[in-house]
Amino acid sequence: MSATAELAPGVNVQEGAPQGLSDRARHERRLGWILSAPAVIVMLFVTLYPMIQAVYYSLYSYRLTDPAGKTFNGLTNYWIVLKDSLFWQDVGVTAIITVVTVSVELVIGFGFALVMHRIIFAKGPVRTAILVPYGAITVVSAFAWKYAFELDSGFVNGWFHLGNFDWFAHTWSAILVICLSEIWKTTPFISQLLLAGLAQVPEVLGEAAAVDGATAWQRLRKVTIPNMKAAIMVAVLFRTLAAWAIFDNIFVMTGGSANTESISFLTYRQSITRVQVGLGSALSVVLFLSVVLIATVFVKGFKVNLGSVRSD
Repeated sequence: MSATAELAPGVNVQEGAPQGLSDRARHERRLGWILSAPAVIVMLFVTLYPMIQAVYYSLYSYRLTDPAGKTFNGLTNYWIVLKDSLFWQDVGVTAIITVVTVSVELVIGFGFALVMHRIIFAKGPVRTAILVPYGAITVVSAFAWKYAFELDSGFVNGWFHLGNFDWFAHTWSAILVICLSEIWKTTPFISQLLLAGLAQVPEVLGEAAAVDGATAWQRLRKVTIPNMKAAIMVAVLFRTLAAWAIFDNIFVMTGGSANTESISFLTYRQSITRVQVGLGSALSVVLFLSVVLIATVFVKGFKVNLGSVRSD
């Protein structure tokens, strides 16, 4: 039998390798553009002008309190940002928060997803209960965690007999509280995405592996996880991008003190507090480009063709 005999119709083949797209793939790609076009148009309408304006202002030395002193300085603002040690310190803080929160959320969220997927009774109440933290407004959640760990009004020190330990006076303890609040708030989001991925894994594969003598851990590692790679990628990507732009929790809990400032908070401080519109715009452009870079690395690194992921 030739190497091309079993290939699906509509795939161009040359020397045994598939080339181009099948009719179904082209139809699905066209349908995807049609369905996403309204949202893309609205997003461009809302965000395109601010983005262009940010790029424009980033090329100027512009302080809001001195509009007459606005002067073109090219890429000087970007050079100032990239050579500033404070910027790279904030990059490090943001990276630590992102890696810690996303990693922990992925593990706990996957456990929640397995429970919700396997549970037989009261599926609705269990899923609703897990989603409760995600339904809380981020600022409200941040205030709740702040009060819990504060030196005067908090109860955590009493629970763990820590005396007068000030969680927000030290860098690592403050970052720990920020990470805990993020994990508590957004783990349900990851769990729901992973639950959707688990629903796409054919049960017959796990049953066949069990018949072949595979243990539960082997079925999870060799069957379940590889078949929900797309869902894992989407969950990790979405949460990484959100964590990389973290602002609310830091603003409420520490205000950037104790070396807990993130890139987004630095952008806010330059643009709003110091009214340095030029530098703030350059920071926002750098933040946007870093988000694009992260998204590209994730998509290329996972090597997942999302167009091939279909529900049966």
